Amino acid sequence: MTSAEPTLSGRYPAGSAAFPHRDLIGLAGLAPWEILFLLDEAEQWVDLNRQPQKRVDRLAGLTIINAFFENSTRTLLSFEIAGKRLGADVINMAVAQSSVKKGETLIDTAMTLNAMHADAMVIRHQSSGAVRLIAEKVDCPVLNAGDGQHEHPTQGLLDALTIRKYMQGKGAQGDFGGLTVTICGDILHSRVARSNIHCLTTLGADVRVCAPPALMPAQIEAMKVTPFHNFDAALKGADVVMMLRLQQERMSGQFIPSPREYRHLYGLTMERLALADVDALVMHPGPMNRGIEIDSNVADLAGRSAITTQVEMGVAIRMACLDVLTRKSRGVEGWA
Repeated sequence: MTSAEPTLSGRYPAGSAAFPHRDLIGLAGLAPWEILFLLDEAEQWVDLNRQPQKRVDRLAGLTIINAFFENSTRTLLSFEIAGKRLGADVINMAVAQSSVKKGETLIDTAMTLNAMHADAMVIRHQSSGAVRLIAEKVDCPVLNAGDGQHEHPTQGLLDALTIRKYMQGKGAQGDFGGLTVTICGDILHSRVARSNIHCLTTLGADVRVCAPPALMPAQIEAMKVTPFHNFDAALKGADVVMMLRLQQERMSGQFIPSPREYRHLYGLTMERLALADVDALVMHPGPMNRGIEIDSNVADLAGRSAITTQVEMGVAIRMACLDVLTRKSRGVEGWA
């Protein structure tokens, strides 16, 4: 550990050393204090978003482009609200009507966006690595809103903030050390799972992953998680149960025999939830397949389900990320 690396008790260094990155492409490789810094920065926006007056002028005069090459109403809306509540001008790029559909290359699109002198870009793309490619071609900060099977960093951050808020509500300090988190579903294709694994293991949580054999990545143990194929075993003593969406297009052929069989083996029911800790938190990034990976009475379980809280924390996390990534361009003291 060098002098620039604080212990967790010291939280993080001052100024830009707390988060020295221009972009947020993924959570892999981030230091614990860098993640904690973003979580702490989001707290002020959680409070603001619960007030009648939700708008500030922190990013007044800045232009943010949300370029979503892959559809996601929930994530796009969350980023749009985040930017507007910070006072920025937010432009949503309609990719379906763009030159990309006419054969323009991704690099050409990046060059075009760069010529518009945006102050930050939020990119979502169906191909892993596409967001990093764009980030290398533009002059402003780039925030990854999901790229292929790679990462979805703000989802990992908002889930961590949701967990911390829940633990604090129980009277705990909100530390992640000693927490057992079970993530169940399509681990193989899930960028949400990947970002959560990077985030939670970095913060010290014990992460279990559970999936049918065909949906479990090879050598997943290298990500410092414990793999399970038996959901009941993976649930025993878990403090947090995070279910992943099983995509309809993957419900036949080599992955699973049928939705009915999947629910029988991997669906979160009230009976299964009883195997976890007595007040285990239930999470799902949405949209949900009710009655397949999660039953409605579990998804709507008062005091235990944090699914709507995840949506709320998402706006706050995205506000924090947009604020932090634009501090250098705004000349914020300590961020030059």
